[in-house]
Amino acid sequence: MVTNIADAVPRLKRLIPRLRGKRIGVLGDLMLDRYLWGTASRLSPEAAVPVVDFVEQSECLGGAGNVAANIATLGARVEAFGVTGNDEPGRALQKCLRAANIADKGVLADSKRVTTVKTRIIAKHHHVVRVDQERREPLRTETQERLLRLLFSALKHLDALVLSDYDKGLITDDFADRVLSAAHQLHVPVFVKPKTSRLYAYRGARAIVCNAKEAGFYVTRSLADEQSVEEAGRALLAHFGCSAVVITRGEKGMSLFEESSPRHIHIPATGLEVTYARVGQPGVERGATGRQVFDLTGAGDTVLSVLALAAAAGAPLADATMLANTAAGVVVGKLGTASVSPQELTRALQEIHD
Repeated sequence: MVTNIADAVPRLKRLIPRLRGKRIGVLGDLMLDRYLWGTASRLSPEAAVPVVDFVEQSECLGGAGNVAANIATLGARVEAFGVTGNDEPGRALQKCLRAANIADKGVLADSKRVTTVKTRIIAKHHHVVRVDQERREPLRTETQERLLRLLFSALKHLDALVLSDYDKGLITDDFADRVLSAAHQLHVPVFVKPKTSRLYAYRGARAIVCNAKEAGFYVTRSLADEQSVEEAGRALLAHFGCSAVVITRGEKGMSLFEESSPRHIHIPATGLEVTYARVGQPGVERGATGRQVFDLTGAGDTVLSVLALAAAAGAPLADATMLANTAAGVVVGKLGTASVSPQELTRALQEIHD
């Protein structure tokens, strides 16, 4: 069933103020996104690559940190849980958390680990290259137990928990099972962005969010048409033993499958175009058809964030998914890791309605 977002806009706009003040925990692989900005007007004589003249450096939260930042920007009270290295990037990450008004008592610094850093070099709004610094080994047992104690103590105060798995060693099958069991006992809904290396770790989640490529991996076939998407969604509900599955499909929008409903809901991408001139700016412009995506960095994080927050505010999952779809449409029009404010989200909904 195809859903028309325009018909739901008045309802979705009333939902936005209800997001403020909700208490959301974000557990997962915290990362630092570092940007080196510069200009490029010549090629290197050593190789066919641009020479970037450095102008400035900036940094922001990535991975599970970006999920937390998205939720905080929409006015919720966010508590982050994860592990960094006891290093300069870890301290920079902690500084970013505090600047975003995200509680960081659940973030541990482990001298045996390194903080995951993704460094992007940007020249004249062109993403030239990305350099990753990371290690993926599982947490030490003592570190995992400390983290779980902090999380379990906080769970009773949370309206929802987001589990953001980037396969950096924090989350294992046993770890995820203990987290989901504890959340279930306290009636705290869990929203999960899974990794394909863990096939059964998230059973009992309120909703699983994955993209079409990940969904295809789980069901061992590509999702080439609507029928294959329908079959994959139903299979994933059983596979994860969860209440709902959201498959993000890029320019084709999103599909929501709920255990309680025999029919899935397809939410098309909005008929708005993000133009090059608006990179890094709020809002969108009307274009011909479909969407010109400039930068997909963090779009999946935005979907997960808004879906969880809207559901925690009492919205049906269909409405939560439509709001998440709209928020992602704003974020892909910005260069780099970004979040969406209540004002931007309201404006985007109004443009859809108009």
